[in-house]
Amino acid sequence: MPARMENAMNETQIIIGLSNPKSPTNMGAVLRAAGCFNATAVRYTGTRHDRAAQYSTDTQQVARRIPASRVESLLDDLPDDLQVVCIELVEGAVALPQFEHPAQAIYLFGPEDGTLDQTLIDRADAVVYIPTQGCLNLAATVNLVLYDRLCKDPSHEQGDALIRRSRDTNNNVRIRAKPATPA
Repeated sequence: MPARMENAMNETQIIIGLSNPKSPTNMGAVLRAAGCFNATAVRYTGTRHDRAAQYSTDTQQVARRIPASRVESLLDDLPDDLQVVCIELVEGAVALPQFEHPAQAIYLFGPEDGTLDQTLIDRADAVVYIPTQGCLNLAATVNLVLYDRLCKDPSHEQGDALIRRSRDTNNNVRIRAKPATPA
């Protein structure tokens, strides 16, 4: 874990950048992932999502807590200390298990039916791929990248208090003590 990630975790900024997303289902799932994994914002380009937004699947109402805004360019008006991380199947990229996440990052993801623009790849501080056979769904990719980031953060909260706060109100199951087995 880079020392600067450990030192800056309280000031972490995680932005999800989506290049012309088309599917309202994927966008809803991306918003849910952003909420679950504490992203600070979601930005996207293109107009396909705006036309599909009425069919949103953001069941957690994350859009009320995390801004999702359409921008002309994913890289405009970003803080200077924000690193650009492209997630793309491209030769020469770093495999996600070996990637060290920066404390301040915008993660850029291509459209469901395309790829990131070469200008974004050229501007990236890092290009990362998920070592799979074939490409993943957009929302699944966002979830995996954010989960990997969480797993590599030694300061992330764990335990029963987090479970109680995070679980659905209909979830009341418990782990019960198992009877001892005779020796």
